[in-house]
Amino acid sequence: MVRASTSAGGPGSAMRSPIPLQTFAVLAKAGFRRYSTYRQATLAGVFTNVVFGFMRCFVLLAVAAAGNGSVAGYEGSQLVTYVWVGQGMITVVGLWGDTELATRIRTGDVVADLLRPIHPVASYLAVDMGRAAFAVTSRMAVPVLAGLLAFDFYVPHDAVTYPIFAASLLLATVLSFGCRYIVNAAAFWIMDGRGPQIAWQLASTLLGGLYFPLHFLPPAAVTWLWLATPFPSLLQAPLDIASGHASTRLALGYLGVAAVWTVVIFVVAVLVQRRAERRLVVQGG
Repeated sequence: MVRASTSAGGPGSAMRSPIPLQTFAVLAKAGFRRYSTYRQATLAGVFTNVVFGFMRCFVLLAVAAAGNGSVAGYEGSQLVTYVWVGQGMITVVGLWGDTELATRIRTGDVVADLLRPIHPVASYLAVDMGRAAFAVTSRMAVPVLAGLLAFDFYVPHDAVTYPIFAASLLLATVLSFGCRYIVNAAAFWIMDGRGPQIAWQLASTLLGGLYFPLHFLPPAAVTWLWLATPFPSLLQAPLDIASGHASTRLALGYLGVAAVWTVVIFVVAVLVQRRAERRLVVQGG
């Protein structure tokens, strides 16, 4: 056990400056290249997403059929879009979590991150954006194509829907990163971050709308989840936009809520990182 104490915000904090756009782009490109090398894992992940996509799609279509073709405001084709775009978004948004930061904290490698002039939150975000960009071209594109070929897929007719969806997907990815950073940073104090990571995976998938649309729940519960937690902004909001369940005005409201949660979560992430650097305990080499 190696103990490193700091009195003014942690190692290297005085040297840190806002990350230049060029540096951010270089780190993002490195993240893209890094994750594109895992070809077998990508193929296995795509296959799994497609298989579960068929299972989820048939289940929700059966539910809609029992309700005379629609349920909770979703028509059958809208549920198809909801399922397959959702399957594609799992890896883009990163719901299953990334444990790299927690692992580096446990092994002590995080000290190298703290000595760099770039803030850890910014550098990890840049790499994660590269990861997400690669996931869009692979883990998202294939499931959406499978849904288009195999089912009656709802395609938005209003051109403004597409940039709004793209913005909601970007916000969801950045918001998810901020949440995952906070969850992994818990390892600064508890050393083993598996407990918080499991809790995050359960909450983000269930309350984010992966297993079923949150509109299946009572309206009061949906409103509470949307305003009191960031989870619906991770999946439910982009999927409502893509499936045509949300009007343009409501979709813009979703973007506003997601933007607010993103700012809040990133402020918390920076504060958590600052607090961790004041009294850092690193286990390992």
